[in-house]
Amino acid sequence: MLRIVLSLFCLALPVHLFAAWALDGVGTFRFEPVADGVWVMHGPVEEPNARNHGFMNNPAIIETKAGLVMIDPGSTLEVGRKVIEELQRVSDAPVVAVINTHIHGDHWLANQAVAERWPGVVIYAHPAMLAQAESDRSHAWLELLERATEGHSRGTRIVPPTRPLADGDELTIGSHHFRILASTPSHTDTDIMIHHVESGTVFLGDNAFRGRLGQFDASARIQGNIEALKRALDLKARVYVPGHGRSGSADEVASPYLDYLQRLMTAVREGFENDLEDYEIKARLLPEMSAWASWHGFDKFFGKHVNRAFLEVEAEEM
Repeated sequence: MLRIVLSLFCLALPVHLFAAWALDGVGTFRFEPVADGVWVMHGPVEEPNARNHGFMNNPAIIETKAGLVMIDPGSTLEVGRKVIEELQRVSDAPVVAVINTHIHGDHWLANQAVAERWPGVVIYAHPAMLAQAESDRSHAWLELLERATEGHSRGTRIVPPTRPLADGDELTIGSHHFRILASTPSHTDTDIMIHHVESGTVFLGDNAFRGRLGQFDASARIQGNIEALKRALDLKARVYVPGHGRSGSADEVASPYLDYLQRLMTAVREGFENDLEDYEIKARLLPEMSAWASWHGFDKFFGKHVNRAFLEVEAEEM
């Protein structure tokens, strides 16, 4: 009798509580509610590889009366199709808009899968990203993902955003309001953050990481990243969604990464003023960074971040 009751109880529960996208040796991934009408699929905190098939970001969906708004659908055609499969366990509404947070391909090359499923979808991004989306930068990401995933990204092609969103813009979809913050350059020269007003959720893109560190490319400005995070914190939102890592409160998501960047820049400026080289600054700063030493990629990226900050300070002094 108990078995029958349990079976009936299980049948009454939503399918998405049981089913999920399983990646062998990496984990299972499903859309999780983070606020009213807002879901995030928290991807692996690692670089793209054959095991994760290139999936490593945090695709998100927001439910409106007009349909779903998706933020950063993922890195490849295959990943995008799996993300959509999981999305449809949560809602049968169509995706009517996609917002890409920046030019790095792990966040937006799955646009192709969304456009394939919903041909009328409108794709938004920073004006600079629109200009760069068919440039060598995005093609380089296609090549990187094919090598890193050992072919899992094959078939992926560039479907660029076509509608610009600049700092201060407000996008209204199905009576929901999406306010755009763009302090560029920051993580890149194409970054936008999205404030979903109704749920009090801020999507930070790669202006914030949690549980991992990532690369600053040649267009980045660490001080700009600091300024972007301060603007996001000034919103006093209920939920902050990083580009990588778990969503949470300001104290859990935005503040720790801001603290990391501020300590980095302060130490590099002081070291530069005292005629220290970047490797000397790194050695002095390392004992103070224990709070982030366990984050994925710390050993790989910390020294690069010191060097990037050093070049930035040096350029300011010239």
